[in-house]
Amino acid sequence: MRDIAVFTGSAHPELAAEICDHLGVPLLPTRTSRFANDCIEVQLQGNCRERDVFLIQPLVPPVQENLVELLFMLDAARGASAGRITVVLPHYAYARSDKKDAPRISIGGRLVADLLQTAGAHRILAMTLHSPQVHGFFSVPVDHLHALRELAHHFRGYDLSNAVVVSPDLGNAKEAAAFARLLGIEVAAGAKQRFADDKVVISSVIGEVADRDVIVLDDEIAKGSTVFELLARLRERHVRSVRVACTHGLFSADAVARLSAEKDIEEIVCTNTVPIPAHQHTDKLTVLSVAPALAEAMRRIHNGESVSALFA
Repeated sequence: MRDIAVFTGSAHPELAAEICDHLGVPLLPTRTSRFANDCIEVQLQGNCRERDVFLIQPLVPPVQENLVELLFMLDAARGASAGRITVVLPHYAYARSDKKDAPRISIGGRLVADLLQTAGAHRILAMTLHSPQVHGFFSVPVDHLHALRELAHHFRGYDLSNAVVVSPDLGNAKEAAAFARLLGIEVAAGAKQRFADDKVVISSVIGEVADRDVIVLDDEIAKGSTVFELLARLRERHVRSVRVACTHGLFSADAVARLSAEKDIEEIVCTNTVPIPAHQHTDKLTVLSVAPALAEAMRRIHNGESVSALFA
């Protein structure tokens, strides 16, 4: 892969390094500095001219800092005559802002997509977008991966004879159904209403969960409000055990500790699309790597091969 150049920003260099290990290419250095007036400057310290450039940067806290750094990386690559620039977004935080559900608010998911394209992105490689319509916010090609295979491989190590996948809401039910098919088990879903960022109500669970081993599947967990609400409904239905799985383990504040403290929760499984600080790790937390999947997608993009074949 002689003509490939991979750079990363400050958001998650460990994941970028692991991806490069799988690709067998070096992770080229990036220098980010800050002027006295708080403006940043980004320099890509590797040759980009006519090369296939990949910029790896999940939009994780501090989201705005990492977004601006990514925009500057894009502009630098474009100015350095890159042949093609692909943004690898393991986590697209603004995907949650996908609709106008109140007066006079912006649709952040679309606006940030426009910014990335204006800055120079020719292609986007994303992992588990919050909602399918976000794909349509981009006018450049988007390869949308999901982590269901990695999660399914992990859960196949358990006895699933009495298991059921539960989606916290109907919006995620399609992904949960696909996950359940991979495991060969049934699926159920919660009837959820969100009243604020940390205020949700799940009125009921649709499907058979009584005396079952439940695998809760969501795309991301931040404060954990949805999981705690769903856990209350599952207790009412006397489930046998609960394991929680998600792609993006954002785990703001003390979410991991609070979830781990719940005696009904046997395990919390996420992937490494976002960095998880060492102090947040508990005995119940399992982190799976998506680096092989992202590396293979990048290899296929570079070689002009089908990325959708990864899901066959």
